[in-house]
Amino acid sequence: MEMPRTGTQLSNQVIEKYYTPENPARELLITHSRLVMEKSVKIADTHPELEADVDFIAEAAMLHDIGIFLTWAPAIGCHGEHPYLCHGYLGRELLEKENLPKHGLVCERHTGIGLTTEEIRAQQLPLPQRDMVPQSIEEQIICFADTFFSKGHDVEKEKTPEEVRAALRKYGEDKIKQFDVWCNRFL
Repeated sequence: MEMPRTGTQLSNQVIEKYYTPENPARELLITHSRLVMEKSVKIADTHPELEADVDFIAEAAMLHDIGIFLTWAPAIGCHGEHPYLCHGYLGRELLEKENLPKHGLVCERHTGIGLTTEEIRAQQLPLPQRDMVPQSIEEQIICFADTFFSKGHDVEKEKTPEEVRAALRKYGEDKIKQFDVWCNRFL
């Protein structure tokens, strides 16, 4: 699959480094990331009052799932050794090695609506015990946009806000409340 023209040369180079054309997860990663990037950029463009860095959003959205190949998710072509939930912090570690620490924070903080240290401890999740909640406006926009797209069977289908809320329901009402805050701010 050809790399998107937008999302910058930088993100394309990083993806090329970790996802060769033979990598079974490559096409899914690029398609999913492109959709998230396009929605994120559209949000930023529609809301200039947020003063979001659109170039950074394009780069970071393309890289937000860079760590999936390190996880065990054979249904999407990933045969790594870590649980899929770890792809965010693993992506952060990869991007820090690439001297892209700000992009790495997007990776770590985009999972779901974000995870607090308390949630990680209480649920005994296999993650470093630190807050992984989107902080910057760019992180929030990318995290929000990501909730609308799955890496499942119909990768190009954008979920409705109602479908996102239904998927978030199993994680608690606080996740739905945060999603609704973002809906009011970004849609």
